Amino acid sequence: MTSAAGSEGGGEAFQRVAAALRTAMSDGTYTVGSLLPPQRELAERFEVSRDTIQRVLRELVSEGWIETRQGSGTKVVMVQRIHSAKPGPGLLQTVVNQAFVAEEVTLDVFSLTAETLSTHLSAQVKRVREAEIRPRRIAIRLLLPDEGMKLPYPSPKDGSEDERLARRMHELSSLHSQLIVFNMEGLRRERLVPEVSVEIKRVPMAPHFKLYLFNGTIALQGYYKIVERRIELPEGEQLDTIDVLGLKAALFSYVKDADIRSLGSLFVAESQEWFDSVWDLLAV
Repeated sequence: MTSAAGSEGGGEAFQRVAAALRTAMSDGTYTVGSLLPPQRELAERFEVSRDTIQRVLRELVSEGWIETRQGSGTKVVMVQRIHSAKPGPGLLQTVVNQAFVAEEVTLDVFSLTAETLSTHLSAQVKRVREAEIRPRRIAIRLLLPDEGMKLPYPSPKDGSEDERLARRMHELSSLHSQLIVFNMEGLRRERLVPEVSVEIKRVPMAPHFKLYLFNGTIALQGYYKIVERRIELPEGEQLDTIDVLGLKAALFSYVKDADIRSLGSLFVAESQEWFDSVWDLLAV
């Protein structure tokens, strides 16, 4: 596949930089109230044009991550958050980090684009290459919306039709799912993880929530919130839309324990059964 890091065409550089900055605002590199580096410095760091950086910053403003004021720089105003049904992991990154310590890692995910997942799995690839963790088996199953179906979001706020929004969404989904496959398969090719499998299926469902199932013991679920926001298309045109922002979703954590009747155990079991049924009977 073509690496997103090597081109500014087709929006790939834009998505690469946006994903990297979202990760930095989720892993503690940039905390709430801190300032992002100047645009010129970001352009040099990511080897992209100032125009691309400006487009990325406008996107992050519309998503609620940052705010910009002339003369005051770009301030971080939001980080990804997670709420737990009982005491446990604090951030999604922490949950992923803990799951990948196991010798056998299983991860089932139902989401809209796999953008958040791609970001966190890239961090796990780095941990494996640095010998921080040594899983013997990684098995990932990813459920994404059917590329042929009409999604209710994003859509123009004025109610009109615009196929460019759906095309943008599917291109984003394809980019991140391909990155997941490429990065995970790289671990197998480099003989760092003996057994790796990544399966992706498409399902005729528009996700209203995102679901992560880790190692059969932890479930994270968060609802996609419907928002009004301005989306900038690759050609530079800006549209006022009705969209969802999974990055703003509060995640709820449930942990399977020794009591099969506990809330955590029941939620994990029922969520796994739901995922398996959709995977086996609806997805292709």
